[in-house]
Amino acid sequence: MTQESEIPLLLDEPVSPSSANTAKDIFAGTMGGIAQVLVGQPFDTTKVRLQSSSNPNTSPIEVVRSLLKNEGPLAFYKGSLLPLIGIGACVSIQFSVNEYMKRVFTYINNGPGNMTIGQFFIAGGLGGFANGFLAGPIEHVRIRLQIQTKTTSTNSNSRIYKGPFDVLKHLNEVGGISTIYRGIVPTLLRESLGIGIYFMTFEALVQNSMKKNNLLRKQVESWKLCLYGGLSGYTMWLTCYPIDVIKSKLQTDTLGNWKYKNSLSVIKDLWKTQGWRGFFVGFTPTILRAAPANAATFVAFEWTMRLLN
Repeated sequence: MTQESEIPLLLDEPVSPSSANTAKDIFAGTMGGIAQVLVGQPFDTTKVRLQSSSNPNTSPIEVVRSLLKNEGPLAFYKGSLLPLIGIGACVSIQFSVNEYMKRVFTYINNGPGNMTIGQFFIAGGLGGFANGFLAGPIEHVRIRLQIQTKTTSTNSNSRIYKGPFDVLKHLNEVGGISTIYRGIVPTLLRESLGIGIYFMTFEALVQNSMKKNNLLRKQVESWKLCLYGGLSGYTMWLTCYPIDVIKSKLQTDTLGNWKYKNSLSVIKDLWKTQGWRGFFVGFTPTILRAAPANAATFVAFEWTMRLLN
């Protein structure tokens, strides 16, 4: 086993929570979040365009061709400035709360090997729930930027925004904090359930590798971390994708002239007009994004932790 492959993943012995560990988790999580945005943004833009399309038969290929033809390759990174900062912060919250709770459980259980799958889910779920309050408005702003085109319109939903702060200003003018936080309920549900399963899957795979090969956590190879991160992304989206569609429908609704009153009205409309398929619009680019984006997230996090340690 070479030194290069020995990434100090998390805990090999009981360690009580400390501010120093939390600071490392936050910084490493931020690096993971930046990597996630850079790798995943083109897939996310395609997904949002599909979810907001009035034509349910629009394919991902058609969206990609339209973006390249009408708006150029940089259109895939529309609204990426705020995510680079905001999603970095979001992922840092996910990882730092998850790591903190794991240290709490590890300290209580007198060792990391004694943590249960349920405890891993709780640790990740709490990280997702905490992150949801920041992710909600950030994703709302990003989505408004992703769906706008070069064409102008008098419709407030088609307004051409100058940037993320212009979006925030307009959202506040339309309905204040409640409009900025539109879609917060499905966001919190998606984050709690999805991130809980995300980290639980990752831990289950790591624990299995450790026991099967009689390894310490720091001896788990980096290529396995990439693989486990990608698989964790798959399980997350397979579980909570319909919730994400509901959230996106609320956040792409016409500002001030709402079609949807709440999540329930979105569910009723999707079921009536598109059936169960309506809850999986844009799933293809999302599932394609899951592996590279989440592999990049975990690798960036783990290598940053290695350097900090």
